[in-house]
Amino acid sequence: MRTPIIPDSDFGQRILRLQEELDRADLDVLVTYSSESEPGSSRYLADFWPFFDFAGVVVPRQGEPVLVTGGPESYEFASQFSRIKNIRIHPSFVESSAPDWVPAVRYERFASILSDVCPQPPRRIGVADWNIFPQPIFQDLQEAARGAAIVPADDVLLRVRAIKSAYEIAAIRQAYWITEQAMIDVLNTVAEGHSEWEIEARAHATMRRLGAEGTSYPIWVCSGPNTRQSLCRSSNRRIRRNELVQLTFGARHLGYCGNMCRPFAIGAVPERARELMQVALEGVYGALRDIRPNVPAKTVFQQYYETLARHGFEQFTLYGPAHGTGCSEVEGLWLGAGSATILQPGMQLNVDVWLSDGQYGMRYEDGILVTEQGIEELTSYRREIIVL
Repeated sequence: MRTPIIPDSDFGQRILRLQEELDRADLDVLVTYSSESEPGSSRYLADFWPFFDFAGVVVPRQGEPVLVTGGPESYEFASQFSRIKNIRIHPSFVESSAPDWVPAVRYERFASILSDVCPQPPRRIGVADWNIFPQPIFQDLQEAARGAAIVPADDVLLRVRAIKSAYEIAAIRQAYWITEQAMIDVLNTVAEGHSEWEIEARAHATMRRLGAEGTSYPIWVCSGPNTRQSLCRSSNRRIRRNELVQLTFGARHLGYCGNMCRPFAIGAVPERARELMQVALEGVYGALRDIRPNVPAKTVFQQYYETLARHGFEQFTLYGPAHGTGCSEVEGLWLGAGSATILQPGMQLNVDVWLSDGQYGMRYEDGILVTEQGIEELTSYRREIIVL
């Protein structure tokens, strides 16, 4: 087991800050939901990441939180790793192919859990992870709190997660350092004829060797015609000279997601791809210039959009030039035209510029921290048009 560098006291402070936000939002309790692919909320609040089974955290406006999971295996798993030691087993949090357990299992539904956690029957319940919260669990929550209003509350949790503690920042720096080392290693060793999945495997090996617990998302390498897609998978395709190749890497360390993306070519970059890369880099450097404490997010977006529009590329992007990150690779705080966010010290962002004209697509992505003075760049290696 990796030595934790984030003490229990930091997790305790997260709960207290969340309870302050619950009070401001007039919510009596918050309920979250996490899965193997979306572990962010339970990892942030309890340092627990489920697999096979699922997990949730129940945080009352006052009092101690509860971790909810499914099945005896996850109960033992959570007992070792969770910072929240009050753990309950709920039948709807068990994996989709649950076995017929040999030992007796004491299941609890929300009627029992809420009565233990909340000093009074809740009037207003906030649900985080709203868009992935399963219907059977939601129905049990409704039945347990008849008459209570159940409302989306991702914004309440995000206000806490958005500002990182010094302990979180230490883990984040390490996640990005590991990610950058994998990028350096691949760019120094990649050669014509390597398959996409072979290149990905090397990045995986480097990240694991340097202490990553896994990846921030299913990382990938794509090349040639595959680059036009914003999301992809590594394939058997072998990279060739004079074509675009995209590297999309992220190491997870102590629950925190690193991320770094670079396009490159061996030999020569196709002329149209080079044009896209030049504009993408202008967008990246513009965002790095404009992201500062107390600046409205929509101001950064507007500057970025105007940069693309000068080149006629404003329709080649999907979103603004940066987003929040942390225990999830995308953690809200999109810097978009409609954002009400004011950038604050302690926020962690990925500057994420994606452009595609339908033939070529490329992404430059680097991590930054907003500081009192400006920003701290977490990755920067070869932020340029890379030709090998």
